[in-house]
Amino acid sequence: MEKVRIGIIGCGGIANAKHLPSLKALGGEVEIVYFCDIIRERAETAAKQYGTPDAKVCTDYKELLEDKTIDVVHVCTPNRSHSFITIDALESGKHVMCEKPMAINAAEAKKMVDAAKRTGKKLTIGYQNRHRPDSLYVKQEAENGTFGEVYYAKATAIRRRAVPTWGVFMNEYEQGGGPLIDIGTHALDLTMWCMDNYKPKFCVGTVYHKLGEKFPTGNAWGDWKPGDLTVEDSAFGFIVMENGATIYLESSWALNSLDTREAVTTLCGTEGGCDMNDGVRINGIRCGRQYVLKPDLNAGGVAFYDGSANDSPQVREARLWIDAVKNDKTPFVTPEQAYAVSRILDGIYVSAKTGKPFYFED
Repeated sequence: MEKVRIGIIGCGGIANAKHLPSLKALGGEVEIVYFCDIIRERAETAAKQYGTPDAKVCTDYKELLEDKTIDVVHVCTPNRSHSFITIDALESGKHVMCEKPMAINAAEAKKMVDAAKRTGKKLTIGYQNRHRPDSLYVKQEAENGTFGEVYYAKATAIRRRAVPTWGVFMNEYEQGGGPLIDIGTHALDLTMWCMDNYKPKFCVGTVYHKLGEKFPTGNAWGDWKPGDLTVEDSAFGFIVMENGATIYLESSWALNSLDTREAVTTLCGTEGGCDMNDGVRINGIRCGRQYVLKPDLNAGGVAFYDGSANDSPQVREARLWIDAVKNDKTPFVTPEQAYAVSRILDGIYVSAKTGKPFYFED
């Protein structure tokens, strides 16, 4: 496979902000040959900027899937359509990169895992925060045993007033939720990946709709209309894993807090710990003394795992994904890992509705 031929389904914000520029940065490794969007003009605009000279456009994704020359499909649509578009793409013989979250709920995510196994095609989910230099460094320290057994962690995605007011972000029907499923999912994926722990036992969740009708909002992207914000403004989860480890997940688009950090993790283990409060800070005991280590992640010159040390997280994500397709490697983010994240997000929402702990069944 000299060049990977790619079709894009959904030519809106995430496609233009992440997927298309990142694929373009790969140069001659890929060709973007088909663009689909329910608004034809968006597909045409993307095709002119990122496509091959003979790139095709359509408004029905099934038309794109009929093209047998396409190797890979990127699904960049609202959450509700992730699962059925991905499954149709896999069954049409395409490998699939689906934007996060994996699906609108865990049941749909499980169907995607099963479809990937059934078809033998590769499936990955767009958790690009794993590819940041700080994330890669923490993961390497974890694998080296610096932290020992990680038994407590925090997954943090807190915004003070930054509700995305465009697209369908505020629409619960299309998205399945608000900050928990949008940015909390990044923090949880990063945390579970660094812990290498994907087996939850139970969780307790709380979801709040407290600030959505307080106007003026002070929102970074301006006010929304009363009644438009149908998702939560903040959500929190307490997760106990099968091995006894605890993860505390906090997420918000709007919260009266100055501790605003997004898609970061804190790990506490038997040998040491780390956080991302001021770069990466590693802490522990050496020679009977407490220490704090702050690695210089701006020095460059070291490529963690594969790819270039100069790649942005988005480009590195695209590069490793295309490499997995071309060379038959396991994707950097596996569907099973992403499904585990979706299970926990579901559990938090269910616990919040019932007021009871949610127990996971194998």
